[in-house]
Amino acid sequence: MKASIGKGLKVGLKTTWTLGKVIFPITLIVTLLQYTPVFPWLMEMMAPLMSVLGLPGEASIPLVLGNLLNLYAGIGAILTLDLTVKEVFTLAVMLSFSHNLLIETGVALKTGVKLWIILVTRIGLAIVAAVVINLIWSGGSERAQYGFVSQSEEVIEGWGAIVLEAIWSATVGILQLAIIVIPLMVAIQVIKDRGGLTVFSRWMAPVTRALGMQPNTSTTMAAGLVFGLAYGAGVMIQAVKEDGVSKKDATLAFIFLVACHAVVEDTLIFIPLGIPVWPLLLIRLGVAVILTLVVATIWNRRQKRSNLYEQQKHQHHSV
Repeated sequence: MKASIGKGLKVGLKTTWTLGKVIFPITLIVTLLQYTPVFPWLMEMMAPLMSVLGLPGEASIPLVLGNLLNLYAGIGAILTLDLTVKEVFTLAVMLSFSHNLLIETGVALKTGVKLWIILVTRIGLAIVAAVVINLIWSGGSERAQYGFVSQSEEVIEGWGAIVLEAIWSATVGILQLAIIVIPLMVAIQVIKDRGGLTVFSRWMAPVTRALGMQPNTSTTMAAGLVFGLAYGAGVMIQAVKEDGVSKKDATLAFIFLVACHAVVEDTLIFIPLGIPVWPLLLIRLGVAVILTLVVATIWNRRQKRSNLYEQQKHQHHSV
């Protein structure tokens, strides 16, 4: 047991360091940018897109904050706006698919998933979801009634205070990461050494197989579903190294987790917005399953065609 814990701590610290090198500088830079003219410029650039999505121009504020920072920043911005239930629900769905892009994209790239797949999937799902909701939902015109959420009213002035706030935010981000990742890696190591992972993979095998993935992807899927994409990526990085998770399975797992990750936290934090959260969860889960199955089917067909071509080519040379 001690050996397993020691190895797990070592892996957890190494993973935290790997992800921290991405999270710290990005959080620092984006926090500083909030106090410059860059943010207002970005919001102005996005305003024309808002009308296509059935949203007012100011809705670009939570989208920019949510995508460059995290869901909490996006939700905090929503709470300052006077929006309808439909508009808030649309923003919630969009932010569920696409948030914390800089950090989560950075850590996801370390798993070997291509950049264009990450961006097209996340941003594409968010835009398509908003357009569909705008077209098919005729209700939700009443004003959203926000729940009680404590917010800091402290105004930070002066670049010295701003820099300190940025450093503090980045440091807290790393600490939050370590608090989750290190115990998670220790638990996974203990489970592995005791043979529990084999049992868990067998239980999950029908699910992962149905989604076009091998059973050894189950740990990555579980971590992402419970702890989120950034934290799940830490497990995914380790799984690719130790469990032989293929590039195809890592990509499929990531596509699934893009649509449906941190299902408990990311669902519950939307409750203060006064919107129905069960439809939000079902939309995310349904999209995740359908999208993963579609990509897996296309990928398998291309592989079969490629293998058939190679066989024919080999037979031709043999003749």
